[in-house]
Parts: sequence; structure tokens; C-alpha cells
Amino acid sequence: MDKLRVKNKIVEIDGDEMTRIMWKMVKEKLLFPFLAMDVEYYDLQLSKRDETEDRITHEAAEAIKKYGVGVKCATITPDKERVKEYNLKQVWKSPNGTIRALLDGTVFRGPIMVKNVQPAVKSWKKPITIGRHAYGDVYKNAELAIPGPGLGEIVFTPSDGGETQRMIIQEFDGPGILQGIHNLDSSIRSFARASFTYAYDQNIDLWFAVKDTISKTYDERFKNIFREVYEQEWKDKFQEAGLTYFFTLIDDAVARVMKDEGGFLWACKNYDGDVMSDMVASAFGSLAMMTSVLVSPHGYFEYEAAHGTVQKHYYKHQAGEKTSTNPVALIFAWTGCLKKRGELDSTPEVIEFAGALEESTIETIESGIMTGDVARIADPRPEGPTSTEDFIDAVALKLQQKLKGDNSGTKGD
Repeated sequence: MDKLRVKNKIVEIDGDEMTRIMWKMVKEKLLFPFLAMDVEYYDLQLSKRDETEDRITHEAAEAIKKYGVGVKCATITPDKERVKEYNLKQVWKSPNGTIRALLDGTVFRGPIMVKNVQPAVKSWKKPITIGRHAYGDVYKNAELAIPGPGLGEIVFTPSDGGETQRMIIQEFDGPGILQGIHNLDSSIRSFARASFTYAYDQNIDLWFAVKDTISKTYDERFKNIFREVYEQEWKDKFQEAGLTYFFTLIDDAVARVMKDEGGFLWACKNYDGDVMSDMVASAFGSLAMMTSVLVSPHGYFEYEAAHGTVQKHYYKHQAGEKTSTNPVALIFAWTGCLKKRGELDSTPEVIEFAGALEESTIETIESGIMTGDVARIADPRPEGPTSTEDFIDAVALKLQQKLKGDNSGTKGD
């Protein structure tokens, strides 16, 4: 079979542990046999980040700025235990957080739905997409462990020599902890614009929720900027398209979403989006059944797996055991990237290939061939879970048949 040429470069960012193993399988079995691709490769496995003092993470982000489209494997965000395990020089920051800050992007995550897996929330009939602000808050915080009695303050000193502002956070009478977070009007405005743009493009309503009744300065700034962007830039377009922008408190949104049928974009602050995207993914099936794309207002796109590095399965793999780890999110990271590359390059044949790979993946699961995470919740239940490699092989076979125009299917249809 002649290989299909991908016109322009894709930035490929490799990762860690079990997802790194699956990443290689996906490339070797589902991509390279069919595509001629020119990639700009960056290895962000933890040892490489440590070796380069994390410069490679910044270089990968700059490459996405240069070429417009990137695809990323899952990576380890180290804690103190990982520092010991990998003998690291320091506790390096989250590579996702670093890349998101450099690209000034918003993360959109949505479930990959299959017929034989019903959402755990019975009212959900349509996908719920989470839009996560990918800058600031607790992910770019400053923290202190307070050793004993003293005064904890927040201080702002203007660079123009103006009057310093200070506010007491807490008068400590013993040990405690202190945290400072921030955000930028420019980043919040980019988040709002990206959210309205994505909802409009997908023809779905937009929800936005914060806790401005408690956070009367910080969260209220989010609320006001979203309202300003909607009124000035999107109100007429939304009304013409029959779309709704709905604002409420975050606790009310959580209560409402449990009884709604879905089919909307829920824009969330950074931490809220982190938590809610995992909830939505789990309720729709699995974290590995979730798409994830970082959209920058500057025209950069980074597609990634929505889950972590699957540490426990990696240790089993190292011990020579077969695992049933789900590679679907990794597959869809590549297909999303290819679709965007094809769109930017005006190469519809690349978009069609990506669509065929997505269809092959979904049809494989619907035929009864699936990994353990999905097998546990599928109806009807399969005879048993399929190993990671056997699942990818089944997808590859179905893809070959689809590209040749033979839709007779794989075993299990």
C-alpha cells in the first residue's frame, strides 16, 4: 500500500512509562505503515528533562510555535518519591503546565463514546466537553510551610514606584501552610475567547462557572471578563446560531450537570477543569477514552493523552507481564493532530485517514475487542479483556480493511 504523505512537520513529544511503550506501538502499527511523516522529535521522558535542566520542555513548546501542531505522550510530573526513584537533580515542574503556560492555551477534553459503554450518569446522552483554563492558579503557585507564630501577608509592589499594597492573610499562632496564586487578565481573556470560539465551531452551548460569591476579586474577575467577551464579541453570533451562554456558580453547575443530558462545553478554571475532566472521563467510561487538545489563541495546537503514564502497568511490563492498558487516548491524540495538520495544509486525504483510524478504533471496541478498563463496564461484557498489543493489532487489521474498501470487519463483528 502506497504511503500517504503528510505535507508539513508535526512536533512529536515522547513521554514516560507505559504510555511510552504504547506510543511506540501506535506509531509502528497504526501510523508508519500508512503515512510518510516528517516529525520534529522531542524526548520528554523524565531522565531527559533532568539531563537538560528541563530545557527540552521549553524547546518542545517553541517547536509547536514554529510548526503550529504538536502531539504529546503522557509524562511524569515528579514528586519527592520520583526524585529518589530517578535520582533527579530537583523536583521538576509539570511539563504540561510549562507547555500550556508558554503557548497560553486552553485545554478542551471530551469523551470518546462507543455503543457498548453507557455513561455512569444515566441522564447523560451526549458528550460533555470540558474546557480547562491552562494557566496559573495552583499550578503556578508559591507555597510556604510556616514553622510557627507569625504574620502571613500578600504584598504587591508596583514597578512604577507607586504605593505598595499589602493584606494580611493569617496571623499564625503555630505551624501551618501558606499559598499564593495568580492569574492574568490577558490569559483569562484568551481562555474566554477560546471557549466561545470552540463552542461556536462545535455548535454547542457554553457553560461557565466560578465561585465569585466567595472569591469576590479573583473569581469575579473571571466572571466579568467572560461576560465582557460574550457581550462585545459573541452575543450576536451565539443568538444567530441558536446557542446559549450560561453562567452559574461552580457548585450549582456540578449539581445541574448530573441531571443534564449533555451536549455542551463546560469551561472551568484550571483546577476545576483538572478535576471535572477526570470525573467526566470516568463517568463516560475511562480516562483513556478521552480526547484532549490544547488550543492557543495564537494558532498553535497540541494534542495529548488525557491520562497519566500508567505507572503500575509499566512495572508489570518491566517484569515481563502482558498488560491490558488502553491506548485509545494516545491513538486519538495522533488522529486529532493529523486532522489539524491536514486542515492547515489543505490535505483532505490526511483528514480522511485520521477519520478512518478513529472509526477503526471505535468499531474494534464495539465488536467486543477491548482492554480491561472498558471490558469491566461494557454491555454486553466481552469474554475477557484484550492485551494492549492485541488490541492495537485488531485496530490495524480493521484499518487496513477500511483503507482497502473491505468492511467485512475483524474477529468479533
